Amino acid sequence: MGENIDKAKGHAKEAVGDLTDDERLEREGKLDQASGDVKGAAEDAKDKVGEGVDAVRDRLTDDD
Repeated sequence: MGENIDKAKGHAKEAVGDLTDDERLEREGKLDQASGDVKGAAEDAKDKVGEGVDAVRDRLTDDD
């Protein structure tokens, strides 16, 4: 969920920076959005690893 907050905050900063010609604020907005993307990718990777662990656990318990 944190990734959505970062993306929304970043989009708002970028838009305000664009409207006010504040390049620093635009850059901050883009960085916040990228941070949200990274958090989302990390969460997806964590979920995939968890699914893999569950699949291995299921196989091991089925073999018993």
